[in-house]
Amino acid sequence: MKIITADERLKEAGGAKILIVGPSGVGKTSLLRTLSQELLASTLFIDIEAGDLAVADLPVASVRPRQWSECRDLACVLGGPNPALPATVAYSEAHYNEVMKNSEFASLASYQILLVDSLTAASRLSFTCAEQQPEATPTAGARTCARSTDCMAGP
Repeated sequence: MKIITADERLKEAGGAKILIVGPSGVGKTSLLRTLSQELLASTLFIDIEAGDLAVADLPVASVRPRQWSECRDLACVLGGPNPALPATVAYSEAHYNEVMKNSEFASLASYQILLVDSLTAASRLSFTCAEQQPEATPTAGARTCARSTDCMAGP
């Protein structure tokens, strides 16, 4: 384990990110409308269900991931790497560095406020991916095995 000096730690980029989630009708979009222009400029709308009508008049950037791999890579970029993970798994420093080679993903790292339109849709993408894995074949009499962790942690 590497010891990080105080100087090294203080040079690291950091800061809080805000993720706005909640059930339909709870006021996520209304909360977004209360933000200043400066804060709106640092807001990213993650449009998983192609449902940006509620924010169409707001000056916020948006992305439209349509596959689980895009959602996973987006989460890695926005949340940063987990240095405790081995290099062979998603969300590791190696995964983060690989995703950051894509200039489109790399440009998203600076957003500080994230509005996700539907975690349910993201879950559906994860389960669809899991069902397509070779290990997801059901045993006799069992329902389909939807091992979402395979897709969350896999390449």
